[in-house]
Parts: sequence; structure tokens; C-alpha cells
Amino acid sequence: MGRRDRNNRRNNRQKSPWASARPEPKPAPRPRFNPETQADIAARESAIREFKARQVVCPICEKPIEDMASAICDKASGKPAHFDCVLKKLSESETLAPNQSVAYIGQGRFAVISRENPSDTRHFKIEKTIEWEDKNNPLEWRGEMAELYSKVK
Repeated sequence: MGRRDRNNRRNNRQKSPWASARPEPKPAPRPRFNPETQADIAARESAIREFKARQVVCPICEKPIEDMASAICDKASGKPAHFDCVLKKLSESETLAPNQSVAYIGQGRFAVISRENPSDTRHFKIEKTIEWEDKNNPLEWRGEMAELYSKVK
């Protein structure tokens, strides 16, 4: 029996009756999302440009704030202030020992920290926590900025 005969036999075999009865499994449908239209993108970009064009002045140093993303709330007025101005104000208002400094620890809080070795920045002890921003009172200007820049709607 030659090669050709063997191939003909394989091709002429009857297939199982169940093979054609079972449909091929379909791939799971991909989740659909509503892409932004060109008009939506243009409107958001226009709102971002308008937000950036606003002249916001720091209540501490009275200079314009160029980078609103790094601004922090002024405790007295509730308006945005330079992060460095707030840090300097806190450093001046706290009585610090030679091995102590003020540092931002996140979530609107600062701390007075002490270091045994000033050159070792990894090891420190928090001496006092200073609640600067009220976490229960969301800031309007920060919410507006987050809404403009958010990719998730």
C-alpha cells in the first residue's frame, strides 16, 4: 500500500456524528467602552487650558502658583499655597532641636522628625504629628483639578 492509498483512506473516513453536532466555542465577548469623541477631548483640553490660565496667588508669599498639582491648602484661608511656603512656615513656628526638622508624611499631615545621625535620612523618629489639611473637608480646587485630569470617568 502506497502513500497515496493511505491518504485517500484517511480522507474518506466518516467523521464522528458528534463532531458536527457540537458548535465551535466562541471567544468571550470583549467588554465595550464608550470612547471619547473629538468634541469631548477638545472640551476637556479647553477646560484644562482655562484652569491653567487662572492666576492663583499664594496667600503666604503672595507670588503666583505655577504648579497647582504640588500646592497644598493654607490652613488659615483654605486657599492653595506653595508647598515650600507651608513647610517654611511650619519650620519657623515649631521650636526645633538641632537634630529635628519638619517633614511631610502624607495625607495633608506634617511631622516633626528627629534623626540621631543627620546624614542618615532613612532612620528617623516622629516626635510630633501636625494635622494640616482636614481630610473630612474636601477642597474644591483640588477636586476640580482631579476631575479635569482624570482619565477614568
